[in-house]
Formats: sequence, C-alpha cells, structure tokens
Amino acid sequence: MPLALLALAVVAFGIGTTEFATMGLLPQIAEGVGVSVPHAGNLVSAYALGVVVGAPVLTGAGARLPHKRLLLLLSGLFVLGNLASAFASDFGLLFAARFVSGLPHGALFGVGAVVASRLVAPDRAARAVSKMFLGLTIANIVGVPAGTALGQQFGWRAAYAAVAVIGLVALAALAAFVPHQPRGRQTGIRHELRAMGNRQVAIGLATAVVGFGGFFAVYSYLVPMLTNLTGLSDSSTTLVLALYGVGMTLGTLIAGPLTDRALRPTMYGGLALLAVALVVFYFTVHSTVPALLTITFIGVMGSLITTPIQMLLMAKAHDAPTMAAASNHSAFNLANAGGAWLGGLVISAGWGWASPALVGAALAVVGLGFAFAGGRMDRGGGHSGVRASSGAATAAEAERTAAVPARRD
Repeated sequence: MPLALLALAVVAFGIGTTEFATMGLLPQIAEGVGVSVPHAGNLVSAYALGVVVGAPVLTGAGARLPHKRLLLLLSGLFVLGNLASAFASDFGLLFAARFVSGLPHGALFGVGAVVASRLVAPDRAARAVSKMFLGLTIANIVGVPAGTALGQQFGWRAAYAAVAVIGLVALAALAAFVPHQPRGRQTGIRHELRAMGNRQVAIGLATAVVGFGGFFAVYSYLVPMLTNLTGLSDSSTTLVLALYGVGMTLGTLIAGPLTDRALRPTMYGGLALLAVALVVFYFTVHSTVPALLTITFIGVMGSLITTPIQMLLMAKAHDAPTMAAASNHSAFNLANAGGAWLGGLVISAGWGWASPALVGAALAVVGLGFAFAGGRMDRGGGHSGVRASSGAATAAEAERTAAVPARRD
C-alpha cells in the first residue's frame, strides 16, 4: 500500500474515532458540562449536522484548489475543531466545537477518495478507495474503544485531545506522502454543481440515504437490543460493537476488488444480503451465538455497499467527482439520522426492541430498488460509466478509459 494511501487511512481513522467516541462518553460529558445525558446526546447531532453542511460547502469553496492543499486545510480544521472540543468550557461552546469538527468530515472523505483513486491504475481505483475506508472501520475496532477508555480514565477532554494529536499525525503524513494532483482544465463550484445535477448522481445519493439507513436502524439500537433481548451485560456490549467493527473491516477489504470487477452487482448483492441479514437478526437476536454471527454479517454487508456507491458517484460525476464524493458522506449521515428515527419510532409504537431490524430490512430493499433504477437508466443509454476512472481529467477521457457494455454493469 503506497504511503499516500496510508496517510489517507490515518485521516479516516481519526474521523471515525471522533465521530463515534462521543456516544461512549455521554455520561462523563454530561457531568462535565452540567447537562443531562439526553441533552448531551445533541452533541452527536451537532457533529452530524456539521458533516451534512460541510461536505458541499467546503468542497465547493475549495473547488479551485489543488487536492493536496485542500486536504491539508481540511485536516487543519479537523484538528482545530477537536482541540476546541477538548477545551470547551460549557455546553454551548462544546456544541459549536462539535459542529466545527464535523464540517471537514465529508469533504475530507470526498477529496481523499478522489486522490486515492488517482494514485493507482484505473482498474484498481476501488481497491485504493477501500483502503482509505479501512481507517474508518478500524477506528470502530481500536480507536473508539480506546478513546472511550481514555475518556473514562482521564476525563472526556483527553479523548478529544488524543483525536487532535491523530489529526496532527495525519496532517504531517499528508504533507509528506501525498503527491501534487493538479485540477483539470474545468474547475470551480459551478462545474461541480453541474455534475451534481446528473440524475445518476441523485439516484446514487438516494441509494445511500435509504439503503444505508437500514444499517443504522439497527446499529443505533444495538446495545439495548443486546441487553434486553440477547441477555448480554452492559460490559459485554463494547466487545460486541468491536465485533461489529471486525465485520465492517472484512466488508471493506472485499468491497474493493469486487467493485473493481463488477460495481453494480456488488452493490445489488450487498443491499440484498443486508436486507436478508436484518430479517434473520430479527429472529436470532434472542440467542447469543446466532445473534453475534448475524451481527458480524450485518457489519460485512453494511461496509460492502459503501465502496461501490462511492465509486458510482465519482464515475457518474465524470470530470467533477469531488463534490459528489463528498456529498456521499452527507448522505450517510442523513441515513444515520433517518434510520435511527425510524427505528426509534417503531420501538416507541410498542413493536418491540427487535422491530428496528425489520425496518432496516425494508429500507435496504427500497435502497436496492433505487440501485436497480439507476442500472436500468444505464442499460437504456447503451453503456455505463460506472467503471470510469475518477482520475480522468475530462469526461471524454473517462468515457474512453472506462465505458463497458451494459451486460457487464
């Protein structure tokens, strides 16, 4: 793995750690800033709101900057946001700091995915992007538990300070190892926004919001499901979440080669199997070993769909892939919010703790429907650009290097 990909993976590791560690430290944060735990939970929403807002705004603002310079600026903002979180004196300042910390999230992943795809040959672009995403999944295995333990032992501020240090390491690695990648001849926010108007980009984003919402409908309530239905203790749930992260890592590892080989079949298969796994979990959640096996498989399928959706958006945006790639992470955060809301809705309606699994399965099926709709549009056009190199300097070059017959899509 080139050192530049390793640097991008470190960025993803820091982002994954700061995004999810807050959830494990809510009691300590609530006590530290003098609010209730439910009120402290708004900090998670503040970060997600920052992601949704920052992805298109910061990507558009940096549309004319070389990718390496933009990565460095975004990483610097990430460090500042986490340092501000560590030193916030009250809830209002901490809320603002978490919002600022979330602003560069989507743009960093979007620009990083474009940079990663251009570091390798076009037929290995998805593998390069998936290696960057490995930093995010490994954060769920190592970074989040370690950050939670650090915050519980030395105070919640220490966790955010540690993430800021990770950000500084990532910043240094990006400066040292990522090569300069000039922008194409046509750059600017208007050019990026025109690419976002592509119907296939809109369908791809809808697939991410709805399909991945099925994953979050269960992930958001996994701990109470395990304690109330499976019978696990609170202390055991941390290990189960790490097991979930292992599944996500496995899914990311296999997603790259499969996406390079056949993008749409990988996306179709991932969404379909995710739906099946969620239905199975509805029945296996009452027994420990079957539940753990199903949880791992859900993690695999959840990560399996992220890389093909990312590559689809980058290809369909042709020579302006950066905002589409960044907006994908806004879509994932909307999926997080929507899936959690729908899961909570059915629990509150009295359908039981297992009911979010059925909601998640339904969302995955609807997401699969969006994916099939995009595939039919490709077949109607006679060819597909879904395997186009996101590193192509122009749309014409993308068509020359990657157009394939519809039957392989």
